[in-house]
Amino acid sequence: MTSVGIIGASGFTGAELLRLIAAHPHFELAFATGDSQAGVAIADLYPSLAAAYGGIEFAGYDDSLLDGVDLVFCGLPHGASQALMPTLVQKVQWVVDLAADFRLQDASLYPQWYGESHPCPELLPQFAYGLPELYRSQIAAASAVAVPGCYPTCTTLAIAPLVVNGLVHLDGIVVNAASGVSGAGRPPKPNTTFCTVDEDFTAYGLLNHRHTPEIEQNIAALASSDSSSVSVLFTPHLAPMNRGMLATCYLRPTGSKNTAQLLEIYEEFYADEQFVVVTEGSPSTKACLSSNTAHVTVRADERTGHIVAIGAIDNLTKGASGQAIQCANILAGLPEATGLSSIGVYP
Repeated sequence: MTSVGIIGASGFTGAELLRLIAAHPHFELAFATGDSQAGVAIADLYPSLAAAYGGIEFAGYDDSLLDGVDLVFCGLPHGASQALMPTLVQKVQWVVDLAADFRLQDASLYPQWYGESHPCPELLPQFAYGLPELYRSQIAAASAVAVPGCYPTCTTLAIAPLVVNGLVHLDGIVVNAASGVSGAGRPPKPNTTFCTVDEDFTAYGLLNHRHTPEIEQNIAALASSDSSSVSVLFTPHLAPMNRGMLATCYLRPTGSKNTAQLLEIYEEFYADEQFVVVTEGSPSTKACLSSNTAHVTVRADERTGHIVAIGAIDNLTKGASGQAIQCANILAGLPEATGLSSIGVYP
């Protein structure tokens, strides 16, 4: 068994990690910290986990918890894991970080997009980008992984076949995406209360959402291009649902492929990927509910001269904790799908 700990387990991504680890045949929970909930029983905060964790309580973090642990997941808010990481990478064999702290390889981007300099930029090269469908070999060779954000995961999987095959221009890409409210985290906020969100649909992070440089970084890497040649106008939206994510992407083609040809390219690109479904229909967030699967499709619009690519995921599973488990399986030399489901919950 692989002994695992979760630092920051009291949030929604932490709860999803706890759910998945409970059913994982090779991962055994050693500790789950939640400083704001220290001393609170996991089952009291999340009754859905009561059958698996009984009277186990969230712990306050202390470095001694790392003794004898093989793998640590970090589910902390942005900026919090940076202070812990120098110790973590020294004391445990594998680290999987679900925050944005080590996703951007260019340290100079952090002040612009996150409002502060990165305190340990020397660690950035140690982190593989945790999107297995595109960076599997890098993950397998690493000891630390930065799990992508939910929006970059959904968007990148939706457009990757187009970018890798040089079928679209890299500038002027437009991405409109919507997320369930769980993407805003567990702590209550004025804009995420029931009365605010119910019966509403709103855009946020206009022109400056933090996932923009991550999406652009992915596109540049997939195209083997300089990041200066990539530009993305990304607009996220908050949808009145608990979980789920849909990204609709608009790109300008470099050639004259029709829809049937593009779908064939997608089918070939993802032929061996058990967690990507290429559909001729329109991807649905509910089809992905609680699964680690992304559903994608593509259309060529001859009338406007654009390509439309659409992706759907569960923002907490494939967009966070499920993908973290997928990466951890690779690190531990296990079959990638261990403990994960490709089947959504319905209705």
